[in-house]
Amino acid sequence: MKLRCAVLDDYQGVALSIADWSGLADAVEPVTFRQHFATVDELVGAVRDCAVVVAMRERTPFTEEVFARLPELRLLVTSGMRNAAIDLAAAARHGVTVCGTASASEPTVELTWALILGLLRGLVPESTALRDGGPWQSTVGGDLYGRRLGLLGLGRIGAKVARVGQAFGMEVSAWSRNLTAERAAEAGVRLAASKEELLERSDLVSVHLVLGDRSRGLVGADELKRMRPTAYLVNTSRAAIVDQAALAEALRGGWIAGAAVDVFDSEPLPADHPYRSLPNLLATPHLGYVTERNYRVFYQEAVDDIAAFLAGQPLRRLDPA
Repeated sequence: MKLRCAVLDDYQGVALSIADWSGLADAVEPVTFRQHFATVDELVGAVRDCAVVVAMRERTPFTEEVFARLPELRLLVTSGMRNAAIDLAAAARHGVTVCGTASASEPTVELTWALILGLLRGLVPESTALRDGGPWQSTVGGDLYGRRLGLLGLGRIGAKVARVGQAFGMEVSAWSRNLTAERAAEAGVRLAASKEELLERSDLVSVHLVLGDRSRGLVGADELKRMRPTAYLVNTSRAAIVDQAALAEALRGGWIAGAAVDVFDSEPLPADHPYRSLPNLLATPHLGYVTERNYRVFYQEAVDDIAAFLAGQPLRRLDPA
């Protein structure tokens, strides 16, 4: 009898075509779900008979309760090698193996700059006006050359964002709690003396930190008030690093000139969310990692993880700390 495998949040409907599942045909019956399951009851109702689940990033929490209600589950595969939405200790207690996949950093870097350029050059309102017969030129674009880019985080994504900023002729500085002057110098970046200095001196602030206890709520109302009224904030990392209500207030109150975000506390974004109506916010539906190359890696390595698990030799295991 074939094992049932649920592929969650396949919004674009590409999971079964972008990777080669043929090697599992005799052992596994995959079923994909394009809609997001917003509640535990919805999730359990859909996958309760599945021995394998493939989860996309951190869209779906797997908690103690979820594992307890999925007694058939034996393998959980997540795209990427880090997933804060999975309780690894609970998975181990319930006999569920958790495996990951590789993930490229370039797609998020590219989207970060797409958002920055779209925001500063008013691409959405100008394109909309052009299509709708509106005014010919109604915005005055912002410049990158000679401006100051401040990075909250200088990991593998932040460092690549820095290089693009330097190519545009920007002055780049960075700050995080563990960032050293030596590491900043290696990236050709100035180490900001403090988070406060970085926020106060930057024309553009971009967030590239891992979400954790120390980064959650790192940018709140006090921090946003430190930014220049002509400055912009960009977040393609994790929503909870920036206080969502404070950012909406900052945009409404003109504390900063604008913001661009790709991540949200609640995804998909509720229809009545204030972010949908803020004119100085450019928002995209968490597209940072959504590229053909990344999806090929995600899903093909998910297939490989399943095959290895069935052979008794799990790949890329994620175990409790």
